[in-house]
Amino acid sequence: MGCANQVCYICAPITTQQQSVSVEQILNDMKHAKAEGADTVEVRLDCITNFHPLLHLKIILQNKPLPLLIAHRPTWEGNLHKGDENMRLEALQLALELGADFIEVELKEASCLPTLVEHKRNHHSHGKIIVSCYVDDITPTQEELLQLVALMQATGSDIIKLVTHAADITEVMRIFSLFPHCQVPLIAYSVGERGLISHLLSPKFGGFFVYGSLAGNPIPGIPSLESLKEAYKLERVNENTEVFGLISKPVSHSKGPILHNPSFRHVNYNGIYVPMFVDDLKEFFSTFPSPDFSGFSVGIPYKEEVLRFCDEVHPLAQSIGAVNTIIRRPGDGKHVGYNTDCEAAITAIEDALIEHGCNDGGASLGSPLAGRLFVLVGAGGAGKALAFGAKSRGARLVIFDIDFDRAKSLACAVSGEAQPYKELVNFQPEKGAILANATPVGMHPNTDRIPVAEGTLEDYWLVFDAVYTPRRTRLLKEADAAGAITVGGVEMFLRQAIGQFNLFTGLEAPKKLMREIVLSKF
Repeated sequence: MGCANQVCYICAPITTQQQSVSVEQILNDMKHAKAEGADTVEVRLDCITNFHPLLHLKIILQNKPLPLLIAHRPTWEGNLHKGDENMRLEALQLALELGADFIEVELKEASCLPTLVEHKRNHHSHGKIIVSCYVDDITPTQEELLQLVALMQATGSDIIKLVTHAADITEVMRIFSLFPHCQVPLIAYSVGERGLISHLLSPKFGGFFVYGSLAGNPIPGIPSLESLKEAYKLERVNENTEVFGLISKPVSHSKGPILHNPSFRHVNYNGIYVPMFVDDLKEFFSTFPSPDFSGFSVGIPYKEEVLRFCDEVHPLAQSIGAVNTIIRRPGDGKHVGYNTDCEAAITAIEDALIEHGCNDGGASLGSPLAGRLFVLVGAGGAGKALAFGAKSRGARLVIFDIDFDRAKSLACAVSGEAQPYKELVNFQPEKGAILANATPVGMHPNTDRIPVAEGTLEDYWLVFDAVYTPRRTRLLKEADAAGAITVGGVEMFLRQAIGQFNLFTGLEAPKKLMREIVLSKF
């Protein structure tokens, strides 16, 4: 029937397979879950220390601040306290009697369902029965997943739940395509970093529950309650929500979601921006041509390779040879590539120079970079954007890259000079030069490195670092101490994001709000 119009509830698991907890801790965690914005909490009885069914269920159910899902995993699913299977099923019956809102039963034990359904009817319970299946190995084929869904529906349960483990983000599309075939509410998601979008986009496709982890108790592969309520606000996501994603590897460091999502909401645009851990661009673009996905940001290491998967490329991006923004054109569905990094980085550098009164030599030429030496470290996607931007302003370029051939190729394209990377530590710039780092050197978690010799920093007028995690890199701190003007990657990130927002939505970006978010949360 496709459940895309139903409400999607956020459920917080407060017990997990790895821990054994007291009833007191459960009561405490339920309160925290409510405070953090959960709609429902899940308690696994097999995780309770010295579990006593009648005593403990009464305490938990009489004190629940939110609707409660009770699970009692069988031994084959990692039950922490192996015991009598009949006692486990009796505990689930008791949970229904005492007012549990949901109970969960494994598909492998579906033979007990008629007993539970009858028990529910006899005790006039309003609790819903969930039948679940956990697939630990590779994600089954589409046909196999549909067969599983049909099997679970045939049990007569109120809700069905299917959990897989995504080895590749493309497998998540198999999950999304199940919802239209489902006759009852469906909970379906993939665990693991590559499966994160199966949680975040569940309300769009019709999921019944989205799981979120408590602060201080992260669950691998499950988003935090805080992110679901603050960054993503899933209660606003529906079948008409347009999806934008960051294609990157890795992707967990991205601050894009906490910038783009509030900005969408600020201008009342029905969109969501999600991180997408992509391993193979060819596989990705052959699987995600769906009109539900309206555009993408492109991060490390794909800004150059992704050109091959664009149907059209904007002339600036084509000349740079790097794309950081892709729009799915509404009229014909074609993917069009753009580069918003170039102007973002160069205007950030220019504005900082002008602000510090450094517009002398290039004033007549329109840019403080005109005629100035521009030392670029890194000839990848971000480096190319900086190089073409600097060339367009009349700067003289010297380029270093670990891949000397790549440095030479870029230098040739911008009429600059390439030097071997090993020479960087000995390179002595002329006074008043600009240094730009476009490599990941200094990025979290390896924050103690800088790409040049500290002693040379005093010769640079301005030092720019494209890295924005952390906000103040060691390179920027050392350059500050040496007396240079410094511009962080956060400024470039903000400006390129404003450009992306305009392309994504066709609307004017809320620049003031976006700057406030960057200054307060980055």
